[in-house]
Amino acid sequence: MARNAVQLQKGLSEAEFDRLYGTEEQCRAVVIKLRWREGFSCPVCGGTSYSEIKTRDLFQCSTCRRQTSPIAGTIFASTKLPLRTWFRAMYHLTQNKQGISSIELGRRLGVRQTTAWMLKHKLQQAMMERDGRKRL
Repeated sequence: MARNAVQLQKGLSEAEFDRLYGTEEQCRAVVIKLRWREGFSCPVCGGTSYSEIKTRDLFQCSTCRRQTSPIAGTIFASTKLPLRTWFRAMYHLTQNKQGISSIELGRRLGVRQTTAWMLKHKLQQAMMERDGRKRL
């Protein structure tokens, strides 16, 4: 019988996770890289030149002046939680085979149980929608 490559892949240790996603800037860089793989592209005019508004963490298109957030239109949109908290929630949800309760997730993240519940359900919904497009 063939080995299940996904099930037997090497996991990410907490030390390695902190090295890769330990700061807000690192998490933001990952989101920007995944959102605009070939570089910035304005959602309105398609322009590729931009300037950064550092005080508000926005990109402004040099052509049409449209301001765009890297997290707009993603699961992170309209959140007050740091991206690092979201990334840590993803880590804890994906590293446990048996799953994790929202109470335990809240303890590990240092947030209230209701916040952990919201994070968990948004992430599970995103995973379900992604897997729902694939045929069995």
